[in-house]
Amino acid sequence: MNPLAIKKVNRTLAHVCLIMASFFFIIPFIWLVSTSLKPLTQIFTFPPEWIPRPFMWSNYARAVDYIPFWTYLKNTAIITIVSTIGVVISCPLVAYSFAKLEWRGRGAMFFATLAVMMIPGQVTMIPLFLLFTKLGWVGTSLPLIVPQFFGVPFYIFLLRQFFLGLPDALREAARIDGASEFRIYLQIMFPLAKSAVLAVALFQFMGSWTDFIGPLLYLTNEPTYTVSLGLQQFQSQKGTEWGQLMAVSTLMTLPVIVLFFFLQKTFISGITFSGIKG
Repeated sequence: MNPLAIKKVNRTLAHVCLIMASFFFIIPFIWLVSTSLKPLTQIFTFPPEWIPRPFMWSNYARAVDYIPFWTYLKNTAIITIVSTIGVVISCPLVAYSFAKLEWRGRGAMFFATLAVMMIPGQVTMIPLFLLFTKLGWVGTSLPLIVPQFFGVPFYIFLLRQFFLGLPDALREAARIDGASEFRIYLQIMFPLAKSAVLAVALFQFMGSWTDFIGPLLYLTNEPTYTVSLGLQQFQSQKGTEWGQLMAVSTLMTLPVIVLFFFLQKTFISGITFSGIKG
């Protein structure tokens, strides 16, 4: 068998394995959507029935009406979008400084950033809550938004690795032309890191959209609740209505799936951190 045929066979086998593995990830989502459209009597039947009979589209309308879903959705969208903007503004700038600029104490600061990554969130939960209480932010969305404008250690580390792969010759050429360091970052380095920044933005979007602990700690008034916190309230008040609960869960999951579908190529290229080729 010639090398080209072997390559095609290996590629086919790889695709078959990936398709088979994907079923383990897609089946729970299919079951979620299926359950959201079932009457209550069909949800716990055995053997399970994948196709609802009849399709209970009313589960969605009743679930949305039972809780202030659109208010929760608006709150979630505001927190997610603003916090993602904060990450996109702060993290690439700090990462570029760690990767390309020479300044006193850079190594120590980067070591401190890595050290913060090693601290579990449960350790800092109480001190942060006390801090935000002193600031009068508990009961508002500020604790979920403002910290992102000061950088997230994990994202800074990822972006630093990407910036390290960009050639210094680009900076030197721009500096010869009279560009300032900030202009070099903004007009040359940041556009080159677009795929990595978008990957980080998608990580932040998904994390903030599905966050439950943060809203549970800091959002004390129902009009400020997010969808994840609203789901918990729905389950505690109407836990037996599994069809409606799955309907709200499906509506919450769809934006992340749609966003990833349109940005998947950029996301994959960003997380590889391949730098410049050629």
